[in-house]
Amino acid sequence: MFSFLSRTWVMVGLLIAVIALGFSFSLVETAVGGGLLDLLGTGAEAKARLAEMSAEQKTAHLWVTLIIDTLYPLANGGLLAGLIWRFAGGMRRGFVLAPAAFVLCDLSENTVQMIALLGNEALLGLKDVLTPAKFGLFALSAGLVLVSVVLAVVRRIRNPASNRS
Repeated sequence: MFSFLSRTWVMVGLLIAVIALGFSFSLVETAVGGGLLDLLGTGAEAKARLAEMSAEQKTAHLWVTLIIDTLYPLANGGLLAGLIWRFAGGMRRGFVLAPAAFVLCDLSENTVQMIALLGNEALLGLKDVLTPAKFGLFALSAGLVLVSVVLAVVRRIRNPASNRS
């Protein structure tokens, strides 16, 4: 799977998806009456935000989370994993765990938020762990992409003949 994600045309498609989906979040904020739950760091903040929302806004937010905010981490994590797989060399198997964990964490957070948007806020406390973990794993993944690219450049400089295809 990771070899597939590291193909140039797949990574270009994922980059376009990340940009388009990221932009679409700004377009839907009006429909949900303001900021999205995904950006709130704690369950208490999410509960307060839910209390401000009308039933229509909650329904709109549910659809945004179900569609856009499910596709976004899949595209983003896929792009990060593809870049790492392509450039990290022998360390890629370990490095690729970070974007995989990022996707899992983000989708778990989305599930908690959708349950809350449907009326059961009992699990919102999990946001206290899931949201910071999601952002931390994203930052780690992005850092590992940079490390992977640097490693690829160093390999190319050290042995230019063996890297030509």
